[in-house]
Formats: sequence, structure tokens, C-alpha cells
Amino acid sequence: MNAICTLDDVPDGGGLEAAPSVLVLRRGGEVWAYRNVCPHFSIPLNYEPDAFWTYEGGLLMCAHHSAMFRFEDGVCVDGPCLGASLRRIPIRIEHGAVMIAQETLTSDEPRRSS
Repeated sequence: MNAICTLDDVPDGGGLEAAPSVLVLRRGGEVWAYRNVCPHFSIPLNYEPDAFWTYEGGLLMCAHHSAMFRFEDGVCVDGPCLGASLRRIPIRIEHGAVMIAQETLTSDEPRRSS
């Protein structure tokens, strides 16, 4: 397992691109990690580094086509990929660090839009 960020690095009610193609979301003491890939068009959810748009601290919005995903399960609740889900990444919290498996860090990255 590798540390990709600390809990303090992730804004409460927001997200952080903690490693290539890895998005970490936090709401209070709850933390989730997903592949930073929109299921609608296979591109990153953010337009700029660490510029994730969130709504009311519980929904993540794709910067490209406004799909809205729930933090807790990654399911799209509004937008062009309604019902699709972000790909969850298993994490573990150790002494305030967000840990993921090494193989997650070496997976393919999505293409960036131009």
C-alpha cells in the first residue's frame, strides 16, 4: 500500500487528484476514492488539476458535460450517463494518510481533453 495524500489534503466536501487518475473525495470523516474517469466519455472529471466541481458537499460534477455523481457510491444521478458509476478504488486510512495498492498507481490514465 502507498500513501497518496493525507486527509488534511482533501478539502471537506470536495476532491483532490491525489495520484495520476485517482480522485479522492471527503465529507467530514468519510473518504472515497475513484478513478478520475467520467463513464460518459472516458475523460477526467476535472478540467484543471485539482479543480473538481462539487455541489452541496455530496455531489461531484464532471467539468465537461455536467454529469453529477454521488460521493458515497459514485453513481451518476443526473446528466448524460445517468445510472452509470465511477470506478471505485479501495483505500485504507492509516495515521491520517490515504493508502491505495501499488497496482492502482500503475493503471492506465484516461485521455485529457483538448
